[in-house]
Amino acid sequence: MPKRTRFTTWRPLATAATAALLATLITPAAVQAAPAAPRGSEPVYSYENAIREAVWVDTGLDGDRDGKTDRVAVDIVRPRETARQGRKIPVIMDASPYYSCCGRGNESQKKTYDAQGRVAQMPLYYDNYFVPRGYAFVGVDLVGTNRSDGCVDVGGRSDVQSAKAVVDWLNGRAKAYTSRTGATRAQAGWTNGRTGMIGKSWDGTIANGVAATGVKGLKTIVPISAISSWYDYYFQQGAPLYDSGPAWLSDYVNSPDARAKCAAVQQKLTDGAPRTGDWTPLWTERDYVKAARKVKASVFLVHGMQDLNVRMRHVGPWWDALAKNGVERKIWLSQTGHVDPFDFRRGTWVTTLHRWFDHELMGIDNGIDREPMADIERAPDRWDTSRVWPPSGTRAATLRPDRGAQAGVGTLGLHRGHGTESFTDDPKLSETDWAARIDRPTPEKAGFVTGPLTRDLRLSGSSEVTVTATPSTPTAHLSAVLVDIGPATIRDYADAGEGITTLTGRTCWGASTTGDSSCFKETKAKTADVDYTVVSRGWADLGNHASDHKGAPLTPGKRYTITVDLAATDHVVPKGHRLALIVAGTDKDLIDPPADRPKLTLDLSRTSARVPFAGGATAFARATAGTSLATPGATLLDGVREPRTTHRVPGEAR
Repeated sequence: MPKRTRFTTWRPLATAATAALLATLITPAAVQAAPAAPRGSEPVYSYENAIREAVWVDTGLDGDRDGKTDRVAVDIVRPRETARQGRKIPVIMDASPYYSCCGRGNESQKKTYDAQGRVAQMPLYYDNYFVPRGYAFVGVDLVGTNRSDGCVDVGGRSDVQSAKAVVDWLNGRAKAYTSRTGATRAQAGWTNGRTGMIGKSWDGTIANGVAATGVKGLKTIVPISAISSWYDYYFQQGAPLYDSGPAWLSDYVNSPDARAKCAAVQQKLTDGAPRTGDWTPLWTERDYVKAARKVKASVFLVHGMQDLNVRMRHVGPWWDALAKNGVERKIWLSQTGHVDPFDFRRGTWVTTLHRWFDHELMGIDNGIDREPMADIERAPDRWDTSRVWPPSGTRAATLRPDRGAQAGVGTLGLHRGHGTESFTDDPKLSETDWAARIDRPTPEKAGFVTGPLTRDLRLSGSSEVTVTATPSTPTAHLSAVLVDIGPATIRDYADAGEGITTLTGRTCWGASTTGDSSCFKETKAKTADVDYTVVSRGWADLGNHASDHKGAPLTPGKRYTITVDLAATDHVVPKGHRLALIVAGTDKDLIDPPADRPKLTLDLSRTSARVPFAGGATAFARATAGTSLATPGATLLDGVREPRTTHRVPGEAR
């Protein structure tokens, strides 16, 4: 990993000039006695009397083909006092397709409006908390949704431009109007243009996309459970993750007005996203990772390591690309599924986010740039930190599966394996079935396990599993799963709450009005006692063996080699636990099955896993030295219930 650079601390020119002048006039004793600089913005402005207004920003595009450029609705809440003083302020912005169709947050809040069309309730707490502290909050209706023109194109040029145009307007480079169809111009003279984008799931995805344009004025983004490449939302290496594509999703969130105008966009989305899983120009347009070199904004990334909606596959490549290009980064990784940090670590989250925005948008030197880069949840509500992530000294070790005493119950170590193992795809079974029967010979999976570890072993980063397999049919899908075998209490990510339980009591975060309360239902960790924990997953269509971007029919009886990418993670396998690698076919409800039901035979001498450990292969060797393998038995291990990813909308659930 490149050496981490320090944040560039920004201060208003007037403040810097005043400091320089005072330095020439004040004695050393006086300097020592001077009060300390402010450590954070304070809630000194009235939320009740805040200015609430709406403007429509011209995107410059005509997505709905009505002969007029599309305008996106922008609802603004900002302090009245700073406007009277003529003091320019920074902006926190959330661009979302969900403000009217589905709602935001754990309580599915939607925008509401007063009789003059001004926003009365802005979902979530961002405006309640930050406007009294001298920020403006801006809620953008993504193109084609709520009060905006145009058509949703699911992360494409129109989606991204509809938010980028707002950043441009805030910095004096785009036009806005006081109504959807009128000619009266609206100016953003009240802001200094310094903008931070935040949002969960699709909202955070748009933040990623806008940052990848390199737009000036966007200083930081906080993507929560966000997509970094839309292909990876629908497919992995040719294997379909959902039974629908972006056309369905666009129609789901489009406003009634947009649905009447957007048939051409819908057809383009259908044609550009074939169910074959082949890469097309549509996916290239929606791949923000390839444009990471343009990112100028800092990134505070938050993701659930058990998120089976927007999966951890969206973290590794994006994080690595940002690191390669020297982007300043911070990361939180939780044990939850698709859950906002406001609902799994509320107090610490609000404090940390406040300090982050103060540093990045107000230029306050509060020390957050000198703190550890990563916060990682090790057990429910128990967090560790890492100075950098992945930690220094992390290196990939090549692990080798080998045959064991019984078919399908093999070993995992550093020495090359021999012989073969076979399994038959059973679409009725999932990773929970395979892991529960890791010590049993079963026909639907091949499992390989270390002996009990003699010391803790930390995995950190992205793994990959290279499989050499001979299929019996022209189509075959593969799943590769890393599992920690041993008792633990974890967040129950397979529960409906995906790791949290919502309570009836409320806590308040900022000021309230009659129409917009800052008080939200409390939550607590929803836990499960388990005998194993799935650590990381990956899937592929074996027909994509020659290319991640294009598949081909298989020749039954012919041997193929493919490398399956596993999602990034950070997990400590404790002393006494075992580490397992499982290779199987269809992972029920996590990928769709192939057309056939193949039997696959693995060549173990050509099958391996590259896993990043803190300390590399040496750490693995030390942790497994002198251990004896468990004797296969009839014990059925307990885990979370079978994951069900029936939601096909990034952000709607939780």
